Parts: sequence; C-alpha cells; structure tokens
Amino acid sequence: MRKKSVDVGNVWWFWFTTNAFAVDKRLRHFQRVLPRDPRCKFCNAPFQGIGGAVMRVLFRKQRSTLNPRYCNLCDIAAREFPGGAEVPMSMLFIDVRGSTALSETMTPMEFSQWINRFYAAATKIIVDEDGLVEKLAGDSVAAFWGAGFAGADYVRRTIEVAQQLLRAMEQEKIPVGIGVHAGIAFFGAMGTAGGLTEITAIGDEVNLAARLASKAAPGEIIVSERALEAAGIDGSKLETRSLELKGISEPVTVRAMHG
Repeated sequence: MRKKSVDVGNVWWFWFTTNAFAVDKRLRHFQRVLPRDPRCKFCNAPFQGIGGAVMRVLFRKQRSTLNPRYCNLCDIAAREFPGGAEVPMSMLFIDVRGSTALSETMTPMEFSQWINRFYAAATKIIVDEDGLVEKLAGDSVAAFWGAGFAGADYVRRTIEVAQQLLRAMEQEKIPVGIGVHAGIAFFGAMGTAGGLTEITAIGDEVNLAARLASKAAPGEIIVSERALEAAGIDGSKLETRSLELKGISEPVTVRAMHG
C-alpha cells in the first residue's frame, strides 16, 4: 500500500475532526450499542462477545496486534495517515480527590477495584456523549470533543458531560474535581519507532484544561470563560475566579460550577 505523506495526513485529520460528523456519528453510535467492552478507543468497535463477532464478520474489525487500545482498521488508518491538524476542540479532565490517602486505608486489590469503578462510570458517560477518552492514568481521565465527531454543539455537550460526571460520582461516593476548556489543539496520530500509534490531542490549551482540573475542589467543575462563550452559556451568575496556573504567564479567568 502506498505510503501517504504527512501533508495528506494533516488534511485527513483536519477533515475528520471538523467535518466528518455526518458520516461518522451513526457508525460510532451503532458500534457503541453493540455489546461489549473492551472496545476500540477511537471508533467504539467491541472486541468481545456478540458485538465483537459482528465486527469481525461484517467489517473485519478486531483488536490491533500493534496497539490493543484500537481496532485493526483504526490502527491502520492512523499509521497510513500520520500527523494531525490544529483544530478547535473542547477538553475535559476529571481527577479523583484524596485518592492517595484513601489508598492507605485499602488493600491494593480493594483500591484497584475502587479506581476501576471510577474509570467505568466516567468512560461510559463520556463515550455515550461522543467524547474520545484520550487517557486513563492514575486517578484521572482525559477526554476530548470536536465538531467532526460530536456535532456543532460539542463545547456545550462537554460542559453537560462534566455536570453528568459530577452527579454520577456523587452517587458512587467518589470525590472528583473537573476542568473544562475549549481552544485549538493538535489532534492526530503520533507513532513510535516500534510501530505503536497513539491518537491524541496535545498543546497549551490541553495543558490548561488539565491545570483547571487540578484547581477544582471535590464536587466542583472549573470552566474557562472561553469554553462558556463557545458553548453559548451565560456564566454571569456563576462564581468568578482568577487563577494563577503553572506554565501560564497571565492569570486565567474561570467560573466555578457545582452539582
């Protein structure tokens, strides 16, 4: 198969992230409702159970041998179209509060089950609302939305997901803080010398979203004013804060939301 240039890859990723909503949404929805987890991080294709069998028979989709987080077709596409594009996206980070202290009161097995409950609850809500779960690390989850796969109101949906997450974690009795931001991120496929490919979003705006989450108290969502403006949400009645963030030269004005 002929190798595509990085420039072609950049064009492909820009199109997918900003314009592919109409052709991609129904497929991702169809694959999402098929049982069962684990599934492809990018397209929601299930790997096991009846859903996995359907994917293998109808679409020849199965878990990639190079990267088990993706199906073979998404992994091939990411490697055939290397690079990415700077595109408008919204970012959500959710962090568990007090997990270190809690881990000291549990056995490693008990703590892993507790964290897995957090992962399962958070990722289900995110995936159900067309978000891409970018990372599960330690006691946090990172997710992204773009117009291409979540629709024109993707920023508003991100804020609504944050509110859903807060309510769900309150029911699970898991204390979390959430940060939401919107801006330009580099989104695409980045690979390693060994052939592994990661579909991810990076950049200053992504880092800012992560730092907002770190400033959120338990049961709190910190939303940047830029995200509220992009979502068309009036934040005038929300608490306003000016935050000094590591690596950010100027104070960032944010609003605080609660459950």
